Amino acid sequence: MSSPLLARKGRHQQRYHNQLRLVAGCIPYKLNKEDDSGSGDLLDRVVVLMITSPGRHDLVFPKGGWEIDETASEAACREALEEAGVRGILNDTALGVWEFKSKSRQNNRSLEGTCKGYMFAMEVTEELDLYPEKDIHARKWVSVGEAYELCRYDWMREALDSFRNLLTGKSLSTVPELYDCIMKSTSADHAIALF
Repeated sequence: MSSPLLARKGRHQQRYHNQLRLVAGCIPYKLNKEDDSGSGDLLDRVVVLMITSPGRHDLVFPKGGWEIDETASEAACREALEEAGVRGILNDTALGVWEFKSKSRQNNRSLEGTCKGYMFAMEVTEELDLYPEKDIHARKWVSVGEAYELCRYDWMREALDSFRNLLTGKSLSTVPELYDCIMKSTSADHAIALF
């Protein structure tokens, strides 16, 4: 049975900056009620959501093209819904910005296929049974420690570092160019995915 929601297709509305494809995504997370380890450490209660990558055996965080009719935070929420079937509260503070090659262009030495990715943290409030890319992406909840082991790329581990800093109250590096791109609205307007 397919999802009544549809994923956006194509790149006709894709944002680019200096030949880099702009993408947005998030690290979806939730807190377990119980600390199974007994440590009392908040991070021991956190699980993050990773998804399968089409045609590969690795896991990634939901992310995808940031389009011209949306803010970075809206794109991150949309991608979380399309690829992972989750909605939630997106933290205003960006985890950071990373440049990386798309998986199909890893060995290409030109700028072609290079992405500039804006990542956020999303506290999951709803997990849907049906979502647009359910047949493409399977979900897996893992501990933060497991996520580090599963990350294929350095930028993903760096995003996890920023995520841990956010949860533990440590400062994050600021992302000045991002503030020009994120719509400043009331927390209710942009904190919950708009779908």
